[in-house]
Amino acid sequence: MKITVLSRSASISSTRRIVDAGRARGHRVRVLNPLRVQMHLDGGSRATLLYDRKKLTPTDVVIPRIALSISTYGLAVVNQFGLARVPLVNHAQAIAQSRNKMRALQLLSAHGIDIPATVMARDAAHLKEMVGLVGGVPVLVKLLQGQEKHGVMVCESLQSLEAALEAVLGLGHNLVMQEYVRSTGQDVRVLVVGGEAIAAVLRKPRPGRLSHTLNRGARLEALALSPSHRATAEKVARLVGLEVAAVDLLDVQGQPKVFEVNSSPALLEMEAATGMDLATPIILRAEALVSGAAPVWSAALETPQALLPPPAARKGVAKVGVPRS
Repeated sequence: MKITVLSRSASISSTRRIVDAGRARGHRVRVLNPLRVQMHLDGGSRATLLYDRKKLTPTDVVIPRIALSISTYGLAVVNQFGLARVPLVNHAQAIAQSRNKMRALQLLSAHGIDIPATVMARDAAHLKEMVGLVGGVPVLVKLLQGQEKHGVMVCESLQSLEAALEAVLGLGHNLVMQEYVRSTGQDVRVLVVGGEAIAAVLRKPRPGRLSHTLNRGARLEALALSPSHRATAEKVARLVGLEVAAVDLLDVQGQPKVFEVNSSPALLEMEAATGMDLATPIILRAEALVSGAAPVWSAALETPQALLPPPAARKGVAKVGVPRS
């Protein structure tokens, strides 16, 4: 089987793990930088994909690892492969949906997934006034389209919140404000591949750090998947339509609250913590898609209205809203 990995560099640790796992399974694996892919579109003929201005040879499946910094162009490349009916291990629309944090939370909340209290507004004064809706300070502030390793801050006081809001919004960035991941809960990441939760880790911040994100040097510990973690993470991946997803949730007394979904999760850290090979399941899913397995994205397309619970059952809907007039 011929596998194409879309990634800025073959030396990136997660990309390298996927390449090694694919070759270990006897496949031919190539890494293409999405920015070096050109697309020729012609309404009267089939579109052409080129790499450094040379026509690309066919591939059996594409595994996207698109960095947020090249998201617009990179996802156009992923989409073009999809239009050519090449199986995708993460569809362009699903990746885009996961990266817009508020839209992803809106989707999950509308389908009964419990989420931390969340607000979004364009004006810094309005967000400051709404801080009580997310439980007061400290609060988690995120860029609306930030990536896993950037764009997250914790504000411990109203003064620091106001300064952060004015600075971020002044630069033209949209953001969301969320209930802070408090010490009473556990910060959990669940890796889902092909609709199945395969591994989980507990993330513990370094002493003196409030942020629990991986880029802050959090310590990862293997965690046994509970039935609730498994069911929630698998449902979230299906709703967003991701073949490969890291579902980040806060476990509060056994009840998971989902606060983020990532489409290109780092593998090496989780592998080190769990002692598991997490790259090979991605290759196995690619094999299944080539063999005709139904993609997760096709199920997500059927979800929006038909599977919505009745209004009274949508526990998370009230948590994303605006103040009453």
